Amino acid sequence: MSQPRELSAQEDTNRRMLRARDEMDRRYAEPLDVPTLAAIAHLSASRFGRVFKDVYGETPHRYLQRRRVERAMTLLRQTDRPVTDVAWDVGFASLGTFSRTFSNVVGMSPTEFRAQHAPVAVPSCFIAAWTRPREKQTAAPRQ
Repeated sequence: MSQPRELSAQEDTNRRMLRARDEMDRRYAEPLDVPTLAAIAHLSASRFGRVFKDVYGETPHRYLQRRRVERAMTLLRQTDRPVTDVAWDVGFASLGTFSRTFSNVVGMSPTEFRAQHAPVAVPSCFIAAWTRPREKQTAAPRQ
């Protein structure tokens, strides 16, 4: 019988961050705060924020906002629910915050997005890949 392999410090940290991110993915529509997520990762709140950003390249708050917007995009494409209901369904407490965040991430308002993304006969996995929100890339200055 082989002995269980001991995790390196980096592997342990990555697993802790993965646990917290998985919890964010499961409970994206619920109010989540950094102390709650830090407790899941067994880290202090300040350390959790720094480590999360190092591992995933964005803050926990930004990740959660992006996750909520991704879900809202799906609901806007696949349902005729009012935009306000979609905002509440994905965890935003205010229509204004939802609209501003959605516009920043997607580049258009929720209403404009819905109008441009009428249902089509394409598998949803392709639509999700094509329309996944991405951070805006700024071009490097030419020399």
